[in-house]
Amino acid sequence: MTDRKKDHIELAFRSQIEKSLVDDRFYYEPFINTYPQKELEPFTFLGKEIRTPIWVSSMTGGTKLAGKINANLAKACAEFGMGMGLGSCRLLLENDAYLADFDVRHIMGSELPLYANLGICQLEELIRKNELSKISNLVAKLKADGIIIHVNPMQEWLQPEGDLILRSPIDSIKDLLKYADYPVIVKEVGQGFGPDSLNQLMQLPLQAIEFGAFGGTNFAKIEMMRNPDNQIQLYDPLTKIGHTANQMLEWTNAIVESNKDIKCKELIISGGIHSFIDGYFLTEKSKLPAIYGQASELLKYAKDSYSDLQSYIQSQIEGLKIAKAFLRLK
Repeated sequence: MTDRKKDHIELAFRSQIEKSLVDDRFYYEPFINTYPQKELEPFTFLGKEIRTPIWVSSMTGGTKLAGKINANLAKACAEFGMGMGLGSCRLLLENDAYLADFDVRHIMGSELPLYANLGICQLEELIRKNELSKISNLVAKLKADGIIIHVNPMQEWLQPEGDLILRSPIDSIKDLLKYADYPVIVKEVGQGFGPDSLNQLMQLPLQAIEFGAFGGTNFAKIEMMRNPDNQIQLYDPLTKIGHTANQMLEWTNAIVESNKDIKCKELIISGGIHSFIDGYFLTEKSKLPAIYGQASELLKYAKDSYSDLQSYIQSQIEGLKIAKAFLRLK
C-alpha cells in the first residue's frame, strides 16, 4: 500500500495529459456497469459463428516468411474465434508450389471463416480467358469459404511490373457473381472507396465489403518506396489520395438509411485501425453488422513468436470488454 501511494505521488505530475488529446468520440459512463465478468458474446458473421470481432486482413503471400506468418495467424484465429483473409493467392492459380504457405484450414478448423484472395487484374484476365473455374479450384483446394477480390488501381499503376485494369472493375465483379457458387468479398488495399463506388458495390449480392481505408498500410506508397526512380516519384501525389474508415462508414450508413434494398449486408472495417478503441468505435457506429480488420498491427507480432501475437490479441479482447462496459458513442 505504501509503495503504491508513493508511486501515485511521484507519477502524478508526469501523468497529466493535455486536454487537446482527449478522445472525444465517447461518453465515459463509470456508473452503468461492473467490470466485465464474461468473455465477448459470440455472433454470426460471414455465415459462421465468431467469438472475437477482429478480422485478419489479407497480408503477404508467396514469400519465405509467409508460411510462418499465416500459420501463426491461423492458430490465433482458432484460439480466439476470429476470421481470416489470406494474402494474394495468385501464385496458386497455375501450380501448387506455394500451397503450403496458404494451407491453413487444418490449423483454423472448419468452423471459422477463411477466404482466399485475388486481385481485380487476375479476375479480369480469368474472365477474358473463360477460366473462372480456376477460382473455384482455388477455393476448393484451400478449403476456403469464398474469395476476396482486391481492387488496387493506384498500386498497379505505380508498380513497374503492375497490370493495367482494362475494364470497369464493377463489370468484372458482376461477371464473377453470375458464375460464383461461393461467397465474394470486395476490398481496397489502402486508399478505400469513394461514395459512388460504395453505392454500386452495396447493390450487389456480395457477402461483405472490406474498406481497406486510407490510414493503414498504403500500398501505393510502398510501390513508391520500392522504386526510387525519379520518374516514378513524380506520381507521389497519388499516394495521398483516399478515404478514411470513418468517412467511408458515414457514406455507407447514409446508403443504408436511404436504400433498404441493398444486397450487401456486412462490413469489414479496415484501414488505420490501430487498436481496440478504433475498432469498437467504428463497429458500434455501423448500421450494418460489422467487424474490424487489422493487417500491419497483427503482422508486427505474427512474424515473430506465437506468444507475442497471442498476448497482443488477448490485450485487444480485454480492451474491447472494458470499452463495451463503460463507453457509449456520442
